[in-house]
Amino acid sequence: MQTLHRTLSLFLPLFLCGAAHGFGAMGPISASFGEDQVFCSIDASGKQHVICWGNNATSASLSAIASAVPAMSALSAGEGFLCGILANTSHAFCWAAVSKPTADLVPPLYRNTPYSHIAAGKNHVCAVRGSYYSDRDSGFVDCWEIANTANNTLSAKQSDLFFDQEVMNLVVNSVVSGDGFSCGQVRDGGLICWGPNSGRIRVSNVSDSFAVLAAGPTAVCGVFNVSGELKCWGDPFSFSGPPQDSVRLVSLSAGASHFCGIRMDNHDVECWGDVNTSVVPKGNGFMAIACSDFTTCGIREDDLLLDCWTVNASKPDFDPPLELSSPGLCRASSCGVGEFAFNASVLNQLALTSLCVRDDLRICSPCGSNCSKGFFLSSECTLTADRVCTACSLCQNSSCYGVCGLHSSTGLHWHWHDLRKWMVLVGCPVLGFLVIFLCGCLFMFRKRTKKQSKSCMGKPDPEDVQVNVALHSTPTVNSCPGAPQVFRLSELKDATNGFKEFNELGRGSYGFVYKAMLADGRVVAVKRANAATIIHTNNRDFEMELEVLCKIRHCNIVNLLGYCAEMGERLLVYEYMPHGTLYDHLHGGLSPLNWSLRLKIAMHVAKGLEYLHKELVPPIVHKDLNSSNILLDSEWGARISDFGLLASSDKDLNGDLESDVYNFGIVLLEILSGRKAYDRDYTPPNMVEWAVPLIKQGKAAATIDRYVALPRNVEPLLKLADIAELAVRKNPSERPSMSDIASWLEQIEKDGLIL
Repeated sequence: MQTLHRTLSLFLPLFLCGAAHGFGAMGPISASFGEDQVFCSIDASGKQHVICWGNNATSASLSAIASAVPAMSALSAGEGFLCGILANTSHAFCWAAVSKPTADLVPPLYRNTPYSHIAAGKNHVCAVRGSYYSDRDSGFVDCWEIANTANNTLSAKQSDLFFDQEVMNLVVNSVVSGDGFSCGQVRDGGLICWGPNSGRIRVSNVSDSFAVLAAGPTAVCGVFNVSGELKCWGDPFSFSGPPQDSVRLVSLSAGASHFCGIRMDNHDVECWGDVNTSVVPKGNGFMAIACSDFTTCGIREDDLLLDCWTVNASKPDFDPPLELSSPGLCRASSCGVGEFAFNASVLNQLALTSLCVRDDLRICSPCGSNCSKGFFLSSECTLTADRVCTACSLCQNSSCYGVCGLHSSTGLHWHWHDLRKWMVLVGCPVLGFLVIFLCGCLFMFRKRTKKQSKSCMGKPDPEDVQVNVALHSTPTVNSCPGAPQVFRLSELKDATNGFKEFNELGRGSYGFVYKAMLADGRVVAVKRANAATIIHTNNRDFEMELEVLCKIRHCNIVNLLGYCAEMGERLLVYEYMPHGTLYDHLHGGLSPLNWSLRLKIAMHVAKGLEYLHKELVPPIVHKDLNSSNILLDSEWGARISDFGLLASSDKDLNGDLESDVYNFGIVLLEILSGRKAYDRDYTPPNMVEWAVPLIKQGKAAATIDRYVALPRNVEPLLKLADIAELAVRKNPSERPSMSDIASWLEQIEKDGLIL
């Protein structure tokens, strides 16, 4: 494994050219300098739109400014302005940081020229000719100036100050810009600088190529391709105290008098120069960063949310928007060694397949080879996913003891040989006392659990189903009537072990659902919104949904306990249902359900829908009822989840309610037959088309699940078939209401004819 890491470390930089973000460089996030300090990034919606934010003095109009900026492939920024390459044409586009883009700050001579790379300096811009999305990423360089006019507006003009015939005849791969100078990587190797202030950079005898390169106002830093060495030129004050030679960087950005980079191993941020390193976040990996004069903002690797920190306490804070940003730049070329193709599915969403405007484009991000303190490497980087880091609290074998600082001798992990030693030392009498004590606790726990297990289900479940219920029960969760609990993001992240895959319970159009253990011992389910949900739902809609969800309290509904809306996250905390979904028991290989339980589940679902339709004002229509969102609690009671909200302005209320009845009829047929609603292994594959003709012909017995032993009296099952047939009638007006269905099912259950 160490050999693999060394190999990746050697070849990784060969594929990361231009991975510098911030002043004087190009990336998915950038920041302007000077009085008007503004950050902008490319969003993660798949449309490559631009989002911008700044300090409190300039943030009010930034949303309108960003909405007027066309879709971008890449960003760079200078003093009071930003630039980028248009996603659709590869043309350069520049605009003032705090005024609506009305005039393109690119000279007419260059407006129709495609560019593959762009870098804004303090008062100038240089760009490399060539189509951005083509495989050819090198070309000749064009430069122009952007300066203040007499009326304090910005204007662009062709530049003689940055014209150098020797440079203009060279073919370069990428370019960075500072205050009065630009530097470019020559395609055949080497670094060359030009401009009126290029003399102070004093670059000489450089023949190697760079993995990453960034320029500050008075200095340039780069990481050599092969050796991984960090080298800086210019004002030494701005790059004093660089990271150790063993720290390899995969990204660079520069502030007024400091540099920051992203580590290759754990994606932490390292800063050096005139900077207060104590404010730099540790333990949170980043995909990209950008520096302004005194502030750095980054795109977090876990969730693509924006995070900012100010290196000077006297300067105003930058509050980024609660939106997701692209982790890198879209490109047409394939990913190389030491990179993975970023997969939008990690955003816990189904709506997006790519974060790029074209399906043939991809974002290649650098692999991590290690984890931050408190985490161990549980999965290596693959072609489509970065390495996976797991909390040390979950370390269970010797493969992670060393990284986590754990060892059996510390007492933090017990093994059989440790237990034997302990038994010899302590002696059998003490051990016997402990065994008796534990058995007593278990007995009391079982007794208490039975007391707490009373619900609205009616009589107790059959003994053959409630096997070891007490041992598998979870702590009772008290639902908050009217006011949901507000959770901190940190406590929900800890409760889900960092939203790791092994805590995942399921996924849907809203996002992923995780099992969570709260600090007070409660086991809950945490539903985490995906990027599409966050992007397309504003805060007011989320608040309105919370108001409605919190009013819902019913024993056949998965009730809301609380929520978290911190750092752009949308997290809903629900009661935990330990026995999974009805779908899993009918079709997914979990323990089969006997007829008594199936009938009871049908009645519970009907009562839950009746509550949503009849008891709430305005009514709530589920809109997507199916066996996958019918959950089973610790007592095998059925609970409805994932229902939609019906606004009072919806016109066709009855039609919506009747669609719920139809879907319930399909669920009833699944319960009766054990077949899926749609199954290609059968003819016809559609459940309704198969079952309804049989029921109408008086052959309902043919629809009964043959893999479950028949009860002595099958009449109740035939009644279920008749109810299902009514519920799925084509004419909605012929379908019964959920109140009628609930009443019929309750009567069947009360008759107790199924044994």
